[in-house]
Amino acid sequence: MKKKIGAITIGQSPRTDVVPEIKAVVGNNIEILEAGALDGLTKDEIDRFIIEKDDYILVSKLRDGSSVKFAERNILERLQKCIYELEDNGAEIIVFICTGCFPDVFKSRKLLIYPQKILHSVVPKISNNKIGIFTPVKDQIKQCYEKWSESGKHIEVVSASPYGDIDKIREAAFSMKEKDVDIIVMDCIGYNMKMKVMVREITGKPVILPRTLVGRIVAEMFD
Repeated sequence: MKKKIGAITIGQSPRTDVVPEIKAVVGNNIEILEAGALDGLTKDEIDRFIIEKDDYILVSKLRDGSSVKFAERNILERLQKCIYELEDNGAEIIVFICTGCFPDVFKSRKLLIYPQKILHSVVPKISNNKIGIFTPVKDQIKQCYEKWSESGKHIEVVSASPYGDIDKIREAAFSMKEKDVDIIVMDCIGYNMKMKVMVREITGKPVILPRTLVGRIVAEMFD
């Protein structure tokens, strides 16, 4: 019998742009169940979310392929409902397919896995001094500096959305090349393997892709 893991997107499920690449890593003996914090909402309803000055900003994708920006606090209750749904459907662990920093407010009978905690535990340990970060939008740059600077490393951040023109990611990669970092983190679950390879080829630096890193950890847990 296949093991079941739950995958929560902060956008809308299914994440056909993300889950297949995770599935390729975890293998065929694992079934991935999906739930989305914005499931059941229209674009107009999401656009009515209010973002205030000090909000923690998140970016994700809707089922129609468009991207949206909103405050983390807008979806906390909806994320809890996703956890309950996945537990009821038999998920043995639950993975947030988002690299955002979430507060410790969720209740679950199962193990919750946060990519952000994995990234911030691993990357500083394998970097000499200077870490490069890709983040989707300019509104997230300040919060990226604040969180990643807790590592004690020198941080460089560029913005380029995984949900827009890939040429913007290419431009950001050339900008990052000039900063001569030790290692690069593409700090959003929306960045894919094609983008990773392009950034690595342009910069000549090692690149960490959250979706496949988390997939490898899940595979290790159930292999």
